[in-house]
Order: sequence, then C-alpha cells, then structure tokens
Amino acid sequence: MHYRTALPLLLAAFAALPAQASEAIAKKARCIACHAVDKKMVGPSYRDVAAKYRGDAGAPARLAEKVRQGGSGVWGQVPMMPHPADRIGDADLKAVIDWVLALE
Repeated sequence: MHYRTALPLLLAAFAALPAQASEAIAKKARCIACHAVDKKMVGPSYRDVAAKYRGDAGAPARLAEKVRQGGSGVWGQVPMMPHPADRIGDADLKAVIDWVLALE
C-alpha cells in the first residue's frame, strides 16, 4: 500500500480512538444503564444531550456538576443519581462529556 493511501486510513483510525475509549469509559462507569447514544432510556440519549448543549461553552462544567451532584428537572422528573469520583474519575468524566458533546 502506498503511503498516500495508507496515511488517511491511519489518521482516521487514530481519530476514532478517543471516541471508542470514551464510550468504553461510559460503559465501565455504568452510564449505559440509563443512557444510550441514539435512544432515550431512563435518561436522555447522548445525541439529545449533545444537541441541547451544542455551542454552549459552559456545558462541560455544568454537565460535570450534574453528574457529580445528580438532580432532576432538565430532562423530566426522573432523578439522576449522583456519581462520585470513586465511580468515575475526573479525567474519565471529562473524556465522556467531551465525547458526548462531540456527537452529531
């Protein structure tokens, strides 16, 4: 394979790694018990979250606080339980939020 055809494929594979890793983090932290990428479950789909906060520079901090503190009212009356740092660390939480907000 010529480097000109291999390079774009290699770059695409590396670009997908953070998304795959962040989705794996969400699965490990059991976020998928209440959320899915494309459909509402107990909580909103990740794509709905991304659409709601698209272009909002303060969204990552607010979402991190919402995950840590829990709450209800934004997506309905079903409460989201708090998720402390021993369940999902700060770096992992940031990676998941960045991944969710990047979804189209």
